[in-house]
Amino acid sequence: MASHCGLVAIVGRPNVGKSTLVNRLIGQKLCITSRRPQTTRHAIIGIHTVGDAQAILIDTPGLHNRRKGALNRYLNRTAAAALADVDVLVFVVDRLYWTDEDQAVLERLREHRAPLLLAINKVDLLPDKSVLLPRIEALAESGRYSEIIPLSAHTGHNVASLEQRLLDLLPEGAHMFAEDQYTDRSERCRAAEVVREKLTRQLDQELPYVLSVEIERFQRNKKLLTINAVIWVERASQKAIVIGRGGEGLKRVGSRARKDMERLFGQQVLLHLWVRVKERWTDDEQALQRLGYVDSGAQE
Repeated sequence: MASHCGLVAIVGRPNVGKSTLVNRLIGQKLCITSRRPQTTRHAIIGIHTVGDAQAILIDTPGLHNRRKGALNRYLNRTAAAALADVDVLVFVVDRLYWTDEDQAVLERLREHRAPLLLAINKVDLLPDKSVLLPRIEALAESGRYSEIIPLSAHTGHNVASLEQRLLDLLPEGAHMFAEDQYTDRSERCRAAEVVREKLTRQLDQELPYVLSVEIERFQRNKKLLTINAVIWVERASQKAIVIGRGGEGLKRVGSRARKDMERLFGQQVLLHLWVRVKERWTDDEQALQRLGYVDSGAQE
């Protein structure tokens, strides 16, 4: 039997559940999630292998209309570059909501010839499921969808239908990764994302958007994994918020991140956190590159 392998881009505006869907498909907590838009900052690759089919899932930052600052420009470039040469596109939208940003994503997707699946996410939050049919009929007229699939990435409802359809659409080809591999991300990168997730979930309003995490030390032996992480902010006032009164905020983040890391890496973790200030790092191209926000120069 011939093997199948292909790139699958999971796209949509911010905060529609793309990362939750990738995590559900691969059965692992790979992508960080929160209720805040723009949680994903890199094109995260998840690897999902089922029998002779291997889907390489690209979880993109949400495409958005705000262009202010180097970080926002990077997010849009990363999301746009992820669409190049993919074999299947999965466009994720949120229930009955359709915004200008959804429309902008759809316009970009019309430029691509890959099969396009529309995933209507968060249907578990609809009190009246009867509204879905007219919604599906209306959406069917808006794009060239191979199929429209209502689902809930959070509960797993109907995700199997999406999974089977995207696997069916993969082209013939040798697998690119080992059967038991589920990501291409380094352990240092995944450790940084764990810390950033805990910060994002703990802090309010805009502060998560001016936070970044850099791993300065990642050293393991048979008994212990030692991780030193720096949390970068833009102002001294933000540093105080992250640390919290008497250091309690930073302690909570560290405790929650350490527990997740021990499950992720399978051994005891000694985690050290520091908070440092670099003014306007989100609008500094050199600072972004040093913190790992490096792209291939894709155009917006």
